[in-house]
Amino acid sequence: MIEIKPVSKVDATVAVPGSKSLTQRALIAAALADGTSKLIGPLASEDTNYTVKALEQMGISVERAEDVWTVYGSGGNLATPEKEIFLGNNGTATRFLTSVAALGNGDFQIDGEERMRERPIGPLMEALQGWGVDITSIHSTGCPPLQIRSKGLTGGATVLPEGKSSQYVSSLLLVAPYAAKATTLEVNGEVLSKPYVAMTLSVMSDFGVSVECDEEFTSFIIPKGKYRGMEYEIEGDASNASYFWAAAAITGGRVTVSNVPVPSLQGDANLVPLLARMGCDVKRDGGGITLTGRERLNGITVDMGNMPDVVPTLAVVAAFAHGKTVINNIAHLRIKECDRLTATLAELTKMGAKVEEGDDYMVIHGDGGACLHGADIETYNDHRMAMSFAVAGLRVQGVRITGESCVAKSFPDFWERFAQLG
Repeated sequence: MIEIKPVSKVDATVAVPGSKSLTQRALIAAALADGTSKLIGPLASEDTNYTVKALEQMGISVERAEDVWTVYGSGGNLATPEKEIFLGNNGTATRFLTSVAALGNGDFQIDGEERMRERPIGPLMEALQGWGVDITSIHSTGCPPLQIRSKGLTGGATVLPEGKSSQYVSSLLLVAPYAAKATTLEVNGEVLSKPYVAMTLSVMSDFGVSVECDEEFTSFIIPKGKYRGMEYEIEGDASNASYFWAAAAITGGRVTVSNVPVPSLQGDANLVPLLARMGCDVKRDGGGITLTGRERLNGITVDMGNMPDVVPTLAVVAAFAHGKTVINNIAHLRIKECDRLTATLAELTKMGAKVEEGDDYMVIHGDGGACLHGADIETYNDHRMAMSFAVAGLRVQGVRITGESCVAKSFPDFWERFAQLG
């Protein structure tokens, strides 16, 4: 357990680790590429370690120095692992590597922690079956563990029956160039978290494969091809930057995050304009973004379908705002590392906030933080819960974070960097 010490006002410049989302996408493209790639500024964390270890089980060599990882691409030729691939609670890697394993020639098993065994992957399985993949959920739950009897992708047309997780779409796109023939992908329903799909397409393009698609990301034409090895620089992680911007917002202070650029490939950087709507000042500062809080924050109504990972951050800020904040289109928070919709509101309630929960929305009735008090915050083994509620402790005495080591999933030295705000 760690207790957060309140501060009167923050004034800091910080750098955050590389983007977890970009690191994992670049690792997949580099692993499948012809030639050698150098990833500049990647995120070294529990999640990315699971991804690297799994790729190494598939015969990919990755040399990890402090700020540069060298990936020796296989040209799409993969070894069959000697044992199951274990991915913890890394949802991105589980979905991405399920499709990567389908490119192999042999039996692959993919598993994870208990929570990962509750996180659905059935729609991705259906789409891969459309490309000729023999894949089953071992316990017939539509969740891991998975059995994949790989013999490559046939290609052609397939349908993803739902777009509720952008990770399904990205997973299919990343491997599609290596199918036996050119592929098409149709997605039924609305695609949520569209910026993550745009990020995937950008990484694919940088590594040499361009995809045709419609504006809603429901129809894709992917040519046959191969990624090429390259030097690829990774932005600072906007999701992790959100906690520092939020710290400035609730204390009326100033924080510059020096390595999240404008514009950013990451949709979560769009939290900054939302904080501006609540009353903060924002400016571009060199290669980063500076946010300055004001004495009064105001509640807003917002659709967060494209930014699920920063919903807990926004909810915590909303508890210090004046008036009602309504956060809509967030049912997909329920299949994250924990049920983040219910968990976020439970912990805010524990601190004294007045909240409402719906199937796909939450409401926070802010009173400037006057009603809030200290509490022991349950993190549910979810890194984003720990980091979001750490922000609340900058204003409220007695906020203690239990299970604080869960930040290793995406931000191993978070507590050291967060301490700089004091």
